[in-house]
Amino acid sequence: MFLQIKGIKKHYGEGDSRIDVLNGIDLELEKGEICVLLGPSGSGKSTLLNIIGGIDDADSGYIAINGDKTADMNEKSLTLYRRKHLGYIFQMYNLIPNLNIKENIEVGAYLSDNPLDVDDILKTLGLYEHRHKLPNQLSGGQQQRTAIGRAIVKNPDILLCDEPTGALDFRTSKDILKLIEDVNKKYGNTIIMVTHNDAIKNMADRVVKLRDGVIRKNYLNEEKTSAADLDW
Repeated sequence: MFLQIKGIKKHYGEGDSRIDVLNGIDLELEKGEICVLLGPSGSGKSTLLNIIGGIDDADSGYIAINGDKTADMNEKSLTLYRRKHLGYIFQMYNLIPNLNIKENIEVGAYLSDNPLDVDDILKTLGLYEHRHKLPNQLSGGQQQRTAIGRAIVKNPDILLCDEPTGALDFRTSKDILKLIEDVNKKYGNTIIMVTHNDAIKNMADRVVKLRDGVIRKNYLNEEKTSAADLDW
């Protein structure tokens, strides 16, 4: 099993203000799967994504990639784990404003021992002719494409996407989802995508529904829909 998530618990606050966010999450993913995490606000889905990404610590339980447990790692090992295995795509693009588009993507390449070809990624993302522009010269969709490029140039095993279309209109959202699908097919990354948009689950291999910090449903999608055919 490529990714194991076992017995993950997480709370914030103490005493009367204690909130249990995750209440024992068990999940296994195969390499190359697209997994969509669905759930209402406060269901724990972004917290789970941050724990998988090593941004947040669990109270108990563990994450293992190819048998390597994050709980056994010191800070230096955890930093290397994040650099080697993980790419992040957030709702906010977090681009570096004074670097051009190509340079923003190259930032991701510097973090990898085995980066993908930057020009190839720029062409895949439809950004090659914009490569010398600064982020503020691009549309929101183009900035999100740049953020995807920065994440995938590392050639990460796992791409973590937190509401990647949350700030985008319908047409641009579908373009971004198709890109994520194309990246999965071309590079074979495992993709874990948090969303509150129920329609996006139809493009996933695996659908996981969270509520009140527990998994309510976890199933393989028998009839996948291509991202281009999604509607909402």
